[in-house]
Amino acid sequence: MTDKDEQNKAVALTYDGQNAPTVSATGSGDIAEQILAIAKEYEIPIFENPELLRLLATLDLGDEIPETLYLCIAQIIAFAYRIQGKSPENWDG
Repeated sequence: MTDKDEQNKAVALTYDGQNAPTVSATGSGDIAEQILAIAKEYEIPIFENPELLRLLATLDLGDEIPETLYLCIAQIIAFAYRIQGKSPENWDG
């Protein structure tokens, strides 16, 4: 897989605050561009990491992220919350 191939892929995750994040969109080429365009339109933070993308791209639509990625994804979600000025429900921090 070349860098160009990786740049033409995207995976979107959905997190409900209760369960493990799930794959809500995945694609390459034009589909990847559409995923990114929708994220930008709705001001959803975009995190770029080729190694993580490679791992997430092996999952199917609706799959939960593997337990081995919980900490990594939790850190990304926490960062996304922080830059948006949000906090998790029932969080007193």
